[in-house]
Amino acid sequence: MAFLFRNKQKSHAELTRSTKDLTIRLSQEDKPNPKLEEELARDLQQMKVRLQGTPDTEVNPELVFQLLSAILSDDLLYVLAVNIHKLPFESRKDAQVIFSSAFRYKPAGQTDPQVLHHIVQFRPDIIIALCRGYDRRESAMPCGGVLREALKYDAIAALLLYDEGEDGKQLDLANVNPDVPASGGGIFWRFFDWIDKGAFELSADAFNTFREILTKHKPLVATFLQTNFDMFFSKYNTMLISSESYVTKRQSIKLLGEILLDRANYSVMTQYVDSGEHLKIIMKLLRDDRRMINYEGFHVFKVFVANPNKSIAVQRILISNREKLLRFLPSFLDDRTEDEQFIDEKSFLIRQIEQLPSQPIPPPAAA
Repeated sequence: MAFLFRNKQKSHAELTRSTKDLTIRLSQEDKPNPKLEEELARDLQQMKVRLQGTPDTEVNPELVFQLLSAILSDDLLYVLAVNIHKLPFESRKDAQVIFSSAFRYKPAGQTDPQVLHHIVQFRPDIIIALCRGYDRRESAMPCGGVLREALKYDAIAALLLYDEGEDGKQLDLANVNPDVPASGGGIFWRFFDWIDKGAFELSADAFNTFREILTKHKPLVATFLQTNFDMFFSKYNTMLISSESYVTKRQSIKLLGEILLDRANYSVMTQYVDSGEHLKIIMKLLRDDRRMINYEGFHVFKVFVANPNKSIAVQRILISNREKLLRFLPSFLDDRTEDEQFIDEKSFLIRQIEQLPSQPIPPPAAA
């Protein structure tokens, strides 16, 4: 059994420094280096065990605090985030566990993880680097998993939303003015490309993170969407709802319905359903040859029709298409015989369309 003790156990500081040095060395290699990869894998596994224990051993919170303090002090999380695509498969998974453990661990008496304060105050680049993991297939899944863990905290969502992509300039959340529109150059806007142009698995993971950003912290997102309404929905309509990918298209329509029907987004919803152009986009979905696209599109269409204060533009489209809609809707998705809510909502929309005036009437706010 003496061979078990052949290598002296590294201290937290030694383990952190060794992991950082090996990661940097590996990132500089032009081709695989099995010896270096093996050394790094051992360090990452040891670090993972110290942070989360094993089925037979529990972790000591004080030792976890000490190790995380060393990790933050040595800036290891940033080095891992930037270079995670260079790591072998199992090491990428271990790095993900290390990140996730850091976001879950809260020191005694604290309501937030120590890593959250560190990132927000000193190293927002860590979160930006994790997002850029979507630039590569190898790093997309582990980075996405970490991001969704981190997005439990509104400060992380704010870092993503208000980043402006200015190299060398650190975002200070305390000085962000939410009433100033975004330039479109920040990391959040990259998600549209990752979802629309990425390979299937990458696109799906990016969409899951995108959805978390937009649904987890409602007041924050409602303000952001109001300020950036035109740019957001221009990209959303042209890149996601009009996507060639069936999965992206369906998920995007469903998410749009969730956003519009959330009370927190009432102002966003009223602005969206005022637009005749938006209504045209949604009405096309009702005639798509894929039934689930029809179904998800219906849940957005109903918001336009049920709105008691329809804009002139929306009324004009609905009135000019009244006869067509009244012929089309009765048999629309008529196989959903078990879906009582859908049947009731469809009947309600038919009555609303029947009762439309012969000419548009200015809504109360515009009267």
